[in-house]
Amino acid sequence: MAGHSKWANIQHRKGRQDAVRSKMFSKFSKEITVAAKMGDPDPEKNPRLRLAVKEAKSQSMPKDNIDRAIKKAIGGDAEHYDEIRYEGYGPNGVAIIVEAMTDNKNRTASNVRSIFSKNGGNLGETGSVGFMFDRKGEITYSAEVGDADTVMMAAIEAGAEDVESTEDGHTIYTDANDLNAVSTALEAALGESESTKLIWKPQTTTEMGLEDAQKLMRLIEALEDDDDVQTVTANFDISDEIMEQL
Repeated sequence: MAGHSKWANIQHRKGRQDAVRSKMFSKFSKEITVAAKMGDPDPEKNPRLRLAVKEAKSQSMPKDNIDRAIKKAIGGDAEHYDEIRYEGYGPNGVAIIVEAMTDNKNRTASNVRSIFSKNGGNLGETGSVGFMFDRKGEITYSAEVGDADTVMMAAIEAGAEDVESTEDGHTIYTDANDLNAVSTALEAALGESESTKLIWKPQTTTEMGLEDAQKLMRLIEALEDDDDVQTVTANFDISDEIMEQL
């Protein structure tokens, strides 16, 4: 998401890391189980599962947890999950996309609607904000893998669409359908990525003042804490000055 790395920094500064990590592992397990259940349980033959396992590993999820999630799908005792996308608005008209996996659509819809309304947001119809985002693949590398030119050349050869390089690292964007192929090619050229996943990339971003930024963070945090929610994306931008005050 726009502001995603800043959001990660806020979570870290507020000491939520352990709770966030536990939630994150639970969300990864669900995605791995669903991916394995929908396709081949071998990650090498199932692109969605391969990406899910790769992303889980990049966040230090233990191998035992990953294997257990795959076996759950193979064993046939995995719950049936529906994948649902919710769209709405946060403070200052920020567009928000919420992706969920649930075994009870009514419960999840009620929870998401309640979280939006309690935190100054407004849940809209499907499609109400989706047109403001593009579905893309996102691959991130640390700055240590090489300079901007090196990464740019590797990305072009791998078939990527765009690269953004800063002193913090490199972010490579791909067509959503090319993520698996591009990430595999980049792995051969640059080594293991820090993160590889499908994202909703905002076409434009909304600059946030301090008060609205605080409200938005509370809304996103509450959404991410819901057990049925997998990802939250918003098209906001926060200046470094305001970041320091959060």
